[in-house]
Amino acid sequence: MSSFPIRRASSPEGDSNPAIDDRKRKRMISNRESARRSRQRKQQHLDELIQQESQLKDQNNQFTAQINLVTQRYLQVESENAILRAQMSELTARLNSMNSVLQIVEEVSGMVMDIPDPLLEPWQLPCTAQPIMANADIFQL
Repeated sequence: MSSFPIRRASSPEGDSNPAIDDRKRKRMISNRESARRSRQRKQQHLDELIQQESQLKDQNNQFTAQINLVTQRYLQVESENAILRAQMSELTARLNSMNSVLQIVEEVSGMVMDIPDPLLEPWQLPCTAQPIMANADIFQL
C-alpha cells in the first residue's frame, strides 16, 4: 500500500451537496439535448445536400440530353449546308457556262444580249431582245 493518504474532493458543506448534484444533472441533460439537436441539424443538412445532389444530377442529365440534341441538329444543318454549298458551286459553274454560251451567241449573231453579272444580280435571268432559237447541237462541242 501507498504511504500517502487518499483524499477525496469534498465540498465545503460536506461529502454530498444536493444543489450541486442537481446542477450537474441538469447540465448533463442540457448537453445531451444540445448534442441531439446538433446531430439532427447535421442529418438534416446531409439530407438537404443529398437532395440537392439528386436535383443537380437530374439537371445535368437534362443539359446533356439538350446538348446532344443541339449537336445532332448542328451536324444535320452542317451536312445540309455542305450539300447546298456543293449545289451552289455546281449551279454557279453552270451559270458561268451558260453566260459563256450567251456571249458566243451574241458575238456570232450580232444581237445585243443583256447578260447580268451573276455575283451582282444573281436573281436576274439573262434577257434578250429576241428569243433564242436553239437545239441540242448548239451545246455539243
